[in-house]
Amino acid sequence: MRVAAIDCGTNSVRLLVRDLPGDELHRQMRIVRLGEGVDRTGSLAPQAIARTREALASYAKTCSDLGVERTRMVATSATRDAANRAEFVAMVVETLGVEPEVISGDEEAALSFCGATIDLDPTDGPFLVMDIGGGSTELVLGTTSVEAARSVDVGCVRLTERHLLSDPPSRAEVAAATADVDAALRLAAEVVPVARARTAVGLAGSVTTVAALALELPSYQPEAIHLSRVSQARAHEIATDLLSMTREQRARLGVMHPGRVDVIGGGALILDRAMQLLSLHEVVVSESDILDGIALSMGDS
Repeated sequence: MRVAAIDCGTNSVRLLVRDLPGDELHRQMRIVRLGEGVDRTGSLAPQAIARTREALASYAKTCSDLGVERTRMVATSATRDAANRAEFVAMVVETLGVEPEVISGDEEAALSFCGATIDLDPTDGPFLVMDIGGGSTELVLGTTSVEAARSVDVGCVRLTERHLLSDPPSRAEVAAATADVDAALRLAAEVVPVARARTAVGLAGSVTTVAALALELPSYQPEAIHLSRVSQARAHEIATDLLSMTREQRARLGVMHPGRVDVIGGGALILDRAMQLLSLHEVVVSESDILDGIALSMGDS
């Protein structure tokens, strides 16, 4: 069966087309910033819905061209929080022909765990999977299945819009963001027994961008990033550097996606604080994530 998985997050909307069983055929990402302002207003902005509509129209054509038989679209943090999510759902049905599943944080965590651990050896578990998104961060513990999970409302977009408003952010802004992240991570650690993990796994765009910087790549190279390792010291160094840069300086980094320039400081800070607060000496970086989990889930039903 040829399937299409679509992950609609707070910052990006992504498409994966693959055969089950079989190979990946197409993977694509567009930054649409669906969660623009949602933390402040409680609603999805009209311009954000319009950007997402444009991306989904393009994806619908790709799915048709590739002969996709089944599509599953999952919407996460920004849509969960929006008062006008019914308007968003109606737009998706009209544009894509399927209804988006606005999933809970626990469902998001389970799909992320499934995708993140595809290429990992179970003997290296239990795994602590950290999915740092635009609106939320999930901590998930498990080996072959989820044993404990918690989703908390700190993500690179939400943190940036709440705190990191100057260019570059001021010390006071970084301190406020750090306090916000630490409080959220402590909440997650009350539910997820982090100390049981043998291997920490980081995923999503903030983490993979930090990994690209750690590897000193001239451009973003997924094959080099996948299953690379980032030490706690290196993650802290990169987060500190990014938070001290202006927007223009971040934009000049060869690995930086244009849509991530504004929010990478917040994402890197979440990774840095997670590694320090949870005593993680290094993280294995995965390019496989919730998108892969969504695709694989269609083979189970």
